[in-house]
Amino acid sequence: MNDLDLLTAITVFVLSVLVGIEVISKVPATLHTPLMSGSNSVHGIVVIGAMLIAAESHTWLGYVLAFVAMVFGAMNVVGGYVVTDRMLEMFKARPRDDKAEVPGS
Repeated sequence: MNDLDLLTAITVFVLSVLVGIEVISKVPATLHTPLMSGSNSVHGIVVIGAMLIAAESHTWLGYVLAFVAMVFGAMNVVGGYVVTDRMLEMFKARPRDDKAEVPGS
């Protein structure tokens, strides 16, 4: 990787961070959790990218970075589904308590 490729990669990374911050800051708090729980599953792409990096790497640094990316990507995917499951639990009907006192008895 030459200096121009590295500079381009860093520029794209910095610009994507700035755009991401700008987009997320515009999301209302009430929509943030549903939006993130659904979009976290997109991190499966990060896991696949980390696998490709691990397959093409020939240094210990590449293996370590690929492993860390796989762990963080997998945690984000699982976390997204956990949050979605918790949100869906809120909409389920609660079981009725048959032994509740009936007024007037």
